[in-house]
Amino acid sequence: MNFENIKLGIAPINWTNDDMPELGGENTFEQCISEMALAGFTGCEVGNKFPRDTDVLKKALGLRRLQICNQWNSYELTTKSLEENIQNFTRLLDFLEIMGAKVIGGGETGNSCQGLNVPVFEGKGMLNTDAEWKTFTTGLDTLGKIAKDRGMKLAFHHHMGTCIQTIEETDRLLNETNPDYVYLNYDCGHFHFAGENPVTALEKYISRTAHIHLKDVRPNVLERVHQEKLSFLTAVKQGVFTVPGDKEGCIDFPSLFEVIKASDYQGWIVLEAEQDPAKANPLEYAIIARKFFNGLTGI
Repeated sequence: MNFENIKLGIAPINWTNDDMPELGGENTFEQCISEMALAGFTGCEVGNKFPRDTDVLKKALGLRRLQICNQWNSYELTTKSLEENIQNFTRLLDFLEIMGAKVIGGGETGNSCQGLNVPVFEGKGMLNTDAEWKTFTTGLDTLGKIAKDRGMKLAFHHHMGTCIQTIEETDRLLNETNPDYVYLNYDCGHFHFAGENPVTALEKYISRTAHIHLKDVRPNVLERVHQEKLSFLTAVKQGVFTVPGDKEGCIDFPSLFEVIKASDYQGWIVLEAEQDPAKANPLEYAIIARKFFNGLTGI
């Protein structure tokens, strides 16, 4: 196949950071979506400054020919009841369904250290027993079936600081959940950060992937994360992530796109490279990534 069934989106976290609202706090919702469109993207995910009134949001996006393609959901299956998770999940499904999205993303935050001031490699969330894994995967299956029954896909995001961070953990997640209910939100930046080969991971998981995030990693900053035992959020503020096409990055994107091209993947590829907007102008970096994507895919 070629890339005619692929759409390119972008995440608002490049403008305003959900985990650290002080990063990009000066950037407005209107600036964010206007610059997304100006850079040449056709879709976006949902950020903390996006209005929740669907009529207002649809009008603002429609003026810029943008559409919502996904939103992060914080699963808390390790710390809250399944009933609470179903309530939160269903509310977000209601919103995304109205906005025309077909994917609901997110990762397990219940036992995560991603938002804590602890070393990301030492304080990560864990599932320690078979019983904990069973509760977790059964819960995901339940939520995934709810999504499927409404014509949507649950795309689970492996993420630094969480119980699903490595290829080994991702393997177990996918092996112990129903492939009709639970898919992967693949992220090359998080796999590289975790010490995995992003190309190998994509080759392994592309047939189970419902959503793709692409970001790059600055290896010099990642080395400091290890040496100085930095937290995840400190690593982000220090610039561990950058956009595809930035010469400071190190991920093999041509090989990633070859894997996608050879697959049956249909859906969104989303640029998601959280940086400090005061250090990395969001529009400038979005244009860098958009030109880079076009050079590799023709779209």
